[in-house]
Amino acid sequence: MNLTILGCYAATPRTFTNPTSQVLEINNRLFLIDCGEGTQVQLRKNKVKFSAINHIFISHLHGDHFYGLIGLISTFNLLNRNNPLTVYGPVGVKEIIKLQLKLSNSWPQYELNFVELSSNQSEIIFEDDRVIVKTIPLKHRIYTNGFLFNEKPKERKLNVAAVQEYEIETCYYQNIKNGRDITLDDGRIISNELLTFDPPAPKSYAFCSDTVYNEEIVNVIKNVDVLYHESTFLDSEEVLAEKTMHSTAKQAAKIAKLANAKQLVLGHYSTRYTSIDLFKEEAQSVFEEILLSDDGVTFEF
Repeated sequence: MNLTILGCYAATPRTFTNPTSQVLEINNRLFLIDCGEGTQVQLRKNKVKFSAINHIFISHLHGDHFYGLIGLISTFNLLNRNNPLTVYGPVGVKEIIKLQLKLSNSWPQYELNFVELSSNQSEIIFEDDRVIVKTIPLKHRIYTNGFLFNEKPKERKLNVAAVQEYEIETCYYQNIKNGRDITLDDGRIISNELLTFDPPAPKSYAFCSDTVYNEEIVNVIKNVDVLYHESTFLDSEEVLAEKTMHSTAKQAAKIAKLANAKQLVLGHYSTRYTSIDLFKEEAQSVFEEILLSDDGVTFEF
């Protein structure tokens, strides 16, 4: 599971910082999460393969989280994209994008789909044979969701030496990897545990963009491997965080601790601060395993 941060700063793009966008690679699937201004430039800088992105998740319709979407959709068309593209986001995202495409006479030649979200309850919005994606209802000034990415359990690994020892025919190998016991010709039942090894534990990633401190999300993200939680402000601006419905670094750490997350990635920093290291220092007073996102950084989990 790899996470590439394309942008992680709040409000406006600057010459050396970018608004929110990131690419998650999990179980050989590539997902784009949020799409602030400059996202396609950052994709190029970080050598992300454009054609591998088939699903884009938009947390909410504040500009620093989706103003790069129309440009990326248009560029896909100029690159002669063939694969369908699906955008998941709040009700209204389809109208906004289709109006821009209509007035600019820029309808894409590839299939463009929208899944619009309106529920205030966590729901599955994407599932294939490898990954499940659920919403994480957040509390912000407008309707907002985070996203929980869960890797599906992989099949068990065959113990080649064991199956050869019991002279098990290859036609049974898939059943064994699926977890079944095997009955030999002499009637003996060989436990699957003797014939296989445990697969790697499934990984999970939770993206929690703009939100006021909200313990209601803890049950949705319980025991997550990696939690990205916005930390726009430091504790000294807690009143401002509550007023603007954002979180502090310390509050993000509290959520990580309550959720029993293994690691916490901080981001969506206000540019009023002189160093992002201040966010890590504050968060570690509550939760130890802190990573600082920054534009162009890739984490390997």
